[in-house]
Amino acid sequence: MTTTASEIEQKAREAKAAARRLATLSTEVKNAALNALADALGARAAEVLAANAADLERGRADGLSASVLDRLTLTEARLRGIADDVRNVARLPDPVGEMLEMRTLPNGLLVGKMRVPFGVIGAIYENRPNVTVDIASLCLKAGSATILRGGKEALQSNIVLGRIITEALRAAGAPAGAVQVIESSDRAIVSEMLAMKQYIDLIVPRGGEELIRFVEQHASMPVLIGGIGVCHTYIDRAADLDKARDIVVNAKTRRYSICNALDTLVVHADVAPRFLPMVAAALAEKGVELRCDERAFALLEGSERVVRATDADFGKEFLALVASVKVVDSYETALDFLYRYSSGHSDAIVTEDYTTAMRFLREMDTAVCYVNASTQFTDGAQFGLGAEIIDATQKSHARGPVGLREICTYKWVVFGDGQVRPA
Repeated sequence: MTTTASEIEQKAREAKAAARRLATLSTEVKNAALNALADALGARAAEVLAANAADLERGRADGLSASVLDRLTLTEARLRGIADDVRNVARLPDPVGEMLEMRTLPNGLLVGKMRVPFGVIGAIYENRPNVTVDIASLCLKAGSATILRGGKEALQSNIVLGRIITEALRAAGAPAGAVQVIESSDRAIVSEMLAMKQYIDLIVPRGGEELIRFVEQHASMPVLIGGIGVCHTYIDRAADLDKARDIVVNAKTRRYSICNALDTLVVHADVAPRFLPMVAAALAEKGVELRCDERAFALLEGSERVVRATDADFGKEFLALVASVKVVDSYETALDFLYRYSSGHSDAIVTEDYTTAMRFLREMDTAVCYVNASTQFTDGAQFGLGAEIIDATQKSHARGPVGLREICTYKWVVFGDGQVRPA
């Protein structure tokens, strides 16, 4: 066993021991710990930002892309937002112990479910130091211990955030070991974590496709899959075109480096001659390059930042100021196209036709379906969850933004009055 493997095993043992205490920790103590963490993030902002500046300097020297650097960057405003999300988690109802689906059987037994913590949740993620705080705060409120292994790009930021989290939670009465932040960037740790089924009850990978597939293939415990977001917005023949333009511009440009940013614009042929020039002009002002199929290119040829698309431009998560454009002849053709290329993260329709909107909600197989809104809203905080542990694209117990209830499991509970099962 390597030195790093010994380190991670020790932290995993401590997390497992802490999880037993966390499962029965009172809501008052958990909320006090979360509010103490939010206060500490404000009080020690200069320390966090200095560490983040060091990560950014190293990232630029290493040639990280603009989208990666954006996800890596912390500012005073972003740090305040992170602290606000922690406070929002503290305000949410505590899911632990909630009774579900209680019913009385003909034999008089009262049977139902109780929501309970998972135990220890491990997270392996890249680039985004805010994830360290988001996952730690959600798991604490949901009664689970955490083992957090961030990427080397955010190493200094995560080390400082981890120490702030540990100190704030301990001072508020949370058990030691409740949050374990791995301070080594040794890649051997990932494989070691994935083999620790005896300590880790659920693993969450957040990052690029390579990381997600590696975790999915090698984990010995259940995996909560998310990450890749190939997001579409379909402009229907019955769309309000001014509304559609504003939605598309926001979905692409508010933050282009996040997984819920628009990647492909799909436009009904009946409105394409009017809509494409107006949206192309608005996107060009924001610096967006449009990679157009032949029909879209014919309508936009000569426009600024417009080029012909290749087959590789569809089904691609750009994470850049780039979007592909497809013109279709019908809603059915649009849906077929989305089924082929969507990653199942977030997809939208813009239409004033109620029947078509409801068809889209029923027929589109994606974690988050939008009608007349930007896909940039796919986020736990925006959905009222306080924060999120991941945007799940799988079809297991949780899908879309995963918050407090989704990172709990349940056990059956049975109340009797002396009943015995007949022979």
